[in-house]
Formats: sequence, C-alpha cells, structure tokens
Amino acid sequence: MSYETQPTASHYVNGAYLEDSAGAAIPVIYPATGAEIARVHAATPAVVEAALSAAVEAQTLWAEMTGRARGRVLTDAARIMRERNRALSELETWDTGKPLQETLVADATSAADALEYFGGLAASLTGEHIQLGEDWVYTRREPLGVCVGIGAWNYPTQISCWKGAPALACGNAMVFKPSETTPLCALKVAEILTEAGAPAGVFNVVQGMGEVGSLLVTDPRVAKVSLTGSVPTGRKVYAAAAAEMKHVTMELGGKSPLVVFDDADLENAVSGAINGNFYSSGQVCSNGTRVFVQRGIKEAFLARLAERVKSAVIGDPMDEATNFGPMVSQRQMEIVQRYIEKGIAEGARLVAGGKRLEREGFYLEPTVFADVTDGMTIAMEEIFGPVMAVLDFETEDEVIARANDTAFGLSAGVFTRDLSRGHRVIGKLRAGSCFINSYNDAPVEAPFGGVKASGVGRENSKAAIEHYSQLKSVYVRMGDVEAPY
Repeated sequence: MSYETQPTASHYVNGAYLEDSAGAAIPVIYPATGAEIARVHAATPAVVEAALSAAVEAQTLWAEMTGRARGRVLTDAARIMRERNRALSELETWDTGKPLQETLVADATSAADALEYFGGLAASLTGEHIQLGEDWVYTRREPLGVCVGIGAWNYPTQISCWKGAPALACGNAMVFKPSETTPLCALKVAEILTEAGAPAGVFNVVQGMGEVGSLLVTDPRVAKVSLTGSVPTGRKVYAAAAAEMKHVTMELGGKSPLVVFDDADLENAVSGAINGNFYSSGQVCSNGTRVFVQRGIKEAFLARLAERVKSAVIGDPMDEATNFGPMVSQRQMEIVQRYIEKGIAEGARLVAGGKRLEREGFYLEPTVFADVTDGMTIAMEEIFGPVMAVLDFETEDEVIARANDTAFGLSAGVFTRDLSRGHRVIGKLRAGSCFINSYNDAPVEAPFGGVKASGVGRENSKAAIEHYSQLKSVYVRMGDVEAPY
C-alpha cells in the first residue's frame, strides 16, 4: 500500500487518528495472498468512550448548522472522494480482495454518490404547516442524536457512506464500527469528511469485534443503530437496541430468487445470473442465488452459462484485467467449500467450478449447480460465496409459491419479454429490492432493504431520511383555552 492509501492509526475519533495499542491486535489479511498487510487494534473502553463523547458534543453543533451548510460538507466530501477514486479503490481491493476492475466503478464511486445525494437533500428537510381554523400545527424534522453504524466486510467504503451520509444530512453524529475483517476503508472516509469541513466528532470510526459493537449498541447516549450483517447478528443487535427503545435499521442477508421465464432474452438472463451470483465473488447480500429457470429454456441457459463462466479472468486483483477475485478470508472460503460439498452430497449436478484454485490466497472457482431441489441445503441457506443453484419450474403460479417459500426477503428478479408478467410476478414476490430484466442495480436514488428475516428499514433514497430523523409536531392555539372548571 502506498502512503496515500494507508490509514495512520486504528481509530478515527474527534477529527483525528487515534491509536491505543492496549486493544487486541486485529491482523489485516490480503485475500489474494493470505499475507498480513496491516494491523489495527480493537477499541478499548476508553476509545469507545472518547468516540461517543466526541459524537455527543459534535452533534449539537452540527445540528445547529443549516441544512445547506451540512449539505455543502457532504458534497465536498463526495468531490474529494471522486478525485481520489483510484487510491480509495486500491485500498478497497487490499481490504477485501475484490478486483480493482470492480472497485474502481462500484465502491468509492457509490460512496461518493451517497454523500452527494444526501448532501443535496440536506437543505430540503423541512416540516409542514397544517391550518386548523384559526389555530395551526407546524412540524419540525429533527435529528435523532448519536447514531451507531455497524458495517459488513463486503463493501466497507460504500456501507460507511450509505449509513453516514443520511445520518449526517439529518444533523446526527455517527460512530461507525467496520467489520474486523475489513477495517481500513472507513478510516479514509472519516479523514475525507474532516477535510471537507465536518466538525470534529461528527463521524468517528472505531475498530473491534462483537464486544465493541455491544458497548456501542447498549450505550444510553446512542439513539439509533444501523447494522449491515448476517441474520443471526441482526437478531442479537435488534434485540439489544429494542431493549432500550432505540431506532434501528437492519440490512441483513437473503436467499433471493431470480426467475427466468422461457421467453426471456437468454444472453441478458445469463448476464443477470452472473451479476447476481459471481460479482464480488458472490459476497453480496442481495444476490439471486436461487435461479429458477423454466424448463423450456433450462438446457440452453445452463450451456450458455457454463460457457461464459469459463471466460472469467481469475487472478491478481490489482491487475485491471482480472474480473473474479478471491474470497475475503480463509474462514469464509472454508464455509463456502462446505456448502459445495453438501450440494454434491445431496445430489445436485455440478455444472461448473466447485474447486479451490491451486494458488496462494482464498480463491474458489465460480460454481454452478443444476437440478437443485427446494429442500437441498444449498437452496435454503445463505452461502455468501460464488455458488449458484439452478432450479427447474413449469408454471408461473408454481414458481411464485416456491420463490416465496423462504424466511428471507431481501431481493428478487424476473427475466421475461412479457412486461405484464414481469410486473405481475414481481408484485407477488415478497422481497424489498426487486428487478425486472436486470439484477443487483443499487442506485442511491432507490430505497434498499428487505422484508421478513432480511431486515427492517430502508437505506438510500428519500426513505432513509425517515430512518435518521423524527418529526416534532407543535400545536399553536390563537385564541383562549377552554377548560371544564
């Protein structure tokens, strides 16, 4: 890593880097080689206290600024982020192992989009006037206070801004805890926000595992918790936040259906399945990992899919020709390997991949199973790796029922040339973020989030404002007050 991309300490608190080596050491492993490239320390209780105290103090000052002034900071941070896109993309690749070809267009750029979008909204966050005869009510949109963001390891730059940008636009302060697997990127986001003019303490970053997250979530000074992570983690954090009546956003996992009807454009459907299963080596929560293909197109779909998967360029993530990189960690790779073994043992037909590559790092081949049935483990559990399960179906009603037969509800997709059917089927699929003749698009202008076990609340779009602010209503009586005695 170059000097430009390397954060200079473990934490970012009160507008500056902060180190406390008393915290447990957290090695940063480069997934392409398995080598340790950096080391951070988990936040001690003193670091957590410093971050929360700084956030409380800064939030009052930040909330008193006009929306336009806050928005100017966010949009300036977006400008700086775009100017440094290559350095930030390289850091994302070091942190996650994702190919530079991908991070250059999908990570810091998406984070900058969020900063710019919510920076533009900040001045528009107004209340309303309600006339009631000569009396009237007005509403004020007010910040919640101090928000805690807990990030996942697959999109560390993006997630910090998907949470931080709406929180800051509404006048909140944030303490953000990245995943311990990918701790570096959020530090640079905090550094850029300070450079753009955010008051010290408005956006803080502290490292650590579950115990640090627990300290943050249960602190009485925290008004809101936003988590991106697994369903088991989400249940624990949701329960802890609910015990103290905190606001929450939970963006959790999925086992999303991607339905391909036999009238679909074959090439586009295969492209959608590749994007929905193998982008970021399959480490995307919204992935359409249950690919339901109508029998009339099944063999043609599988043949074209296998052909195109063979053309994936697997290699050094820092080489821009590479378009398929390693898993984020050895642990995650081993989890996915066990799922591949279960798929084979339970009778699914291995069409492509299935093996670990004979090279250093945590590389698995893009893997496709066919003849998968609904009760197989690989069709029921979130794998979070490059494993696609292809299932057959005959009728529209059948596939809707089977697609909905899951505890999850994050995303869903439909490929068909019949747009009436596309809208009809999407309308019946129980999921929060859906696609017709596309998959995994995530513009900041659109709400993102799930239903059922996949979470509560929405990120991005104007909907996120509702989750980072609250309304105060004020009744104004213009005349005398009547009372019974």
